[in-house]
Amino acid sequence: MKTLIFFNNISRIGKTTLVYNFSYMLSELGYKTLAVDLDPQSNLTSMFLSGEELFDLYSNENRSNSIAFGIKPYEKGSGDIAPVPVYNINENLALLPGDIDLSLFEDKLSFAWNNCAAGDAEALKIITSIYRIINAAATKINADFTIIDAGPNFGAINRSALISADYVVIPVTTGIFSLHGLESLGNRINVWKSKWQEIIDNNNDKGLLLPNAKIEPLGYIILQNGVRNSSPVKTFKSWSDQIPEIYYRSVLNKVKPKSKNLHNDYYCLSLLKHYYSLTQMSAEAKKPVFLLKPADGVIGAHSQAVLNAQRDFKDLVQNVLVRTGITKS
Repeated sequence: MKTLIFFNNISRIGKTTLVYNFSYMLSELGYKTLAVDLDPQSNLTSMFLSGEELFDLYSNENRSNSIAFGIKPYEKGSGDIAPVPVYNINENLALLPGDIDLSLFEDKLSFAWNNCAAGDAEALKIITSIYRIINAAATKINADFTIIDAGPNFGAINRSALISADYVVIPVTTGIFSLHGLESLGNRINVWKSKWQEIIDNNNDKGLLLPNAKIEPLGYIILQNGVRNSSPVKTFKSWSDQIPEIYYRSVLNKVKPKSKNLHNDYYCLSLLKHYYSLTQMSAEAKKPVFLLKPADGVIGAHSQAVLNAQRDFKDLVQNVLVRTGITKS
């Protein structure tokens, strides 16, 4: 099984929509996939589940079907993690739902991180609790892939999520704030990765289930969702041309990219277009954009747009399959 985390500290760039469609395409291609919502805002959960399902999930006082339930024992000081059931979306796709109560775990995770270096066994259990919940759910459904949607911040939840991942995928848009965000994101990922590797090296003899902190940068995906129609073409190109250099310097710790052309850059996994009204149709139909039908409102030019989306996401997934070494026989 491979675990990918989609992570960016900039909000409202289309990351969750990307994770939703990406996870669905993996399942459509026959890969057992677990989608994990680790953003306390739980937008990914809202995309997958109907209003009735969301009401049933969050009106339950115990919320025993969300990831927050799995860490409740730690908040109560009453034991280790609890198993969390998954929602089966289709034969190959399952969801581990998010919960706003997950944010209440931030302080405990922060405190535990500081104590991990000293070899505190209880702190190590706390800091790996999210990893162990995810791993148990993925093992239960025999997942080929686990796809984590992380919130747009540098909080303790995302740090614990990141050390659970084999690969990190960074969705970016073209703009001055996104460029600065990419630089700070790359630096933070490397600091966390280095610190966790140090913790592993000092605690490998304790018999605990510790993630290996591979956290390999798989690449970036440029989302044009955030690009305004009024943005000058030259300005757009000026911003986009800077992405490879910033990615290489901040994320890979390399001097410069082999190519400044996005289309030739190995680490540019995809350049996804804006699907405009298809995104709204997708939200209403509870379907990925590439599975929309005439009954969902797809008429005229929309039909070609659906086919384009299907091609784009299939190409992206196949690119990731090659990078991660997983293929179906």
